[in-house]
Amino acid sequence: MGHFLSPQTAAALARLAALDADASAPPLERMRAIRAALHHLDADPAALASVRDALAGGAGWPEIADAAGLKPTAAKWRWQGTDDDIAARLDAGRKRSARPSSVPTDLPGHSVAEAAGLLGVSVQAVYLQVSKGKLISRTVELADGRSYKRVFLPGDALPSTTESAKTDSATTTPSTTRPSTTKP
Repeated sequence: MGHFLSPQTAAALARLAALDADASAPPLERMRAIRAALHHLDADPAALASVRDALAGGAGWPEIADAAGLKPTAAKWRWQGTDDDIAARLDAGRKRSARPSSVPTDLPGHSVAEAAGLLGVSVQAVYLQVSKGKLISRTVELADGRSYKRVFLPGDALPSTTESAKTDSATTTPSTTRPSTTKP
């Protein structure tokens, strides 16, 4: 080795090869070595250098994507542009994935999807049970205008229709039917 891989990637591959040759290698060490080799190969600058060399040699994005096992759009997203462009895209992707959900976690009752999962039925079946009066639902409206349908299963504490939910920023209104999806 040593022609185009980084020293870290070469070391990870050598470690994996050594464990592969050892019949008594612990299984968790084998797994760690596999994951480390994959991580280093994926992050190795040799991939970007190979793409740039292929582009300079006349290859197109479809051929590069095929060689990498990606779709052309994904290959372009990963490798097109300057180093700064690529770093900015990857950083923006990390920020998006680290962003917490904007759905509050302290709402009363259960979401329709949660209720369906707990009851072992589909979301549509929960709405049907609400419309038939077998389940109770409320629409919780937050101070910022967002509203959430909440379902109360037998045994759940029901909030009063006039009191605020757990905080003063949310209020509940009764609902026994699914909200209309028609547009004005």
